[in-house]
Amino acid sequence: MSVFRWVRWQTDQLGAMLWEECVMTSKTAGSTPPGKLTPQPQAMPKVNKVTADDITASLKAGFSDFLARPLMSGFFGLFYAVFGILFVWILVWLGKIWMIIPAAIGFPLVAPFAAAGLYEMSRRLQKGESFGWFEILTVMANQRKREMGWMAFVTLFIFWVWMYQVRLWLAITLQDVSFSGFDGFLNAVFFTPQGWIFLAIGTCVGAFLSAVLFTVTVVAMPMLLDQETNFVSAMLTSIRVVTENPVVMLVWAAIISVTVLLSLVPAFLGLIFTLPILGHTTWHLYKRAVSPAEE
Repeated sequence: MSVFRWVRWQTDQLGAMLWEECVMTSKTAGSTPPGKLTPQPQAMPKVNKVTADDITASLKAGFSDFLARPLMSGFFGLFYAVFGILFVWILVWLGKIWMIIPAAIGFPLVAPFAAAGLYEMSRRLQKGESFGWFEILTVMANQRKREMGWMAFVTLFIFWVWMYQVRLWLAITLQDVSFSGFDGFLNAVFFTPQGWIFLAIGTCVGAFLSAVLFTVTVVAMPMLLDQETNFVSAMLTSIRVVTENPVVMLVWAAIISVTVLLSLVPAFLGLIFTLPILGHTTWHLYKRAVSPAEE
């Protein structure tokens, strides 16, 4: 049995266990559905096969959405970039020099949550609906009352794990190397054997955490905005999309990683353009990969 089939099997088992738990809880509480109806499991959305052509088409549609409302799309990218700059500045001000590089690399992990407004813009553009700032910002504000908050928790938790792991391996591998400033830190990381070990371990840990987060969120975020569903179902659907389309989704993950990392080079400013385009593209890829559940 391949790794992807095993993960798919585990996903199905988890979904069944969650539903059985819900039914048992309902029976224990003594609640009886109206009309003596027995609880029915929520139908899971259909996961479609996607190809490289779907990524290409989604990128074109995402770029088209960006050009349709460049100022509004750019605003979300600018907000994210400014937040990243302030984040790094605060680390410098606090003297946490060692956190700058891992924070800059791990910061994109929270990008899917930051793109909620972009998903709503693409949804309305796809349906031909008119909208302004008030409509988009209102939808974003209302997400705190829905399941999106739980996904934000998952995202930030993984980001926290990443920062903790960096601090742990930094203490283990660079405990005998001293540095007093950012230049010294860079020299210790890139030009010492201990630094090379730290980079190797950090790259492996970061790749693993990024893969986990990508797998559970790649379509979960837009799905929560698009459908009335819970965050567990959204994550399970996202896992199914990745396990049933491993090669294509790996390509999409690589495109996101390379684009975002290159966008960080000019002081985060590249995100003003790349984040909106990637956000809009993610929406269109989600619509191609997931179909509503059949009644």
